[in-house]
Amino acid sequence: MNHQSEEGWYTDPYARHEARWLSEGVPTKLVRDGKVESYDEPPAEPPTLTPVRLEAEPTSQNGQDLLRADSAEQGDTYNSSAATMGAMDAVGQDGAPNFERLQDGEDY
Repeated sequence: MNHQSEEGWYTDPYARHEARWLSEGVPTKLVRDGKVESYDEPPAEPPTLTPVRLEAEPTSQNGQDLLRADSAEQGDTYNSSAATMGAMDAVGQDGAPNFERLQDGEDY
């Protein structure tokens, strides 16, 4: 069972849980029953079953569901001048918020 390539969710070789995480072929304390993950230290006795690799849940779509760090640069850009003018418009002449404009339902 001690194969360095064994990394991921496998059936629990101790038959205590549905799955146990193996790291470099060694059972860890990370276990899973259904969708609930928890910790249970591997027992001191030797494993009773040969672990079988479990299929990974198909949650990603070849990275298409991930955001890139530069994706914000590709869309609408932030206009600091417009934001500054909007903030100034929201404040009255004396520096206090112009609540009359808010009461009239004006959007900022």
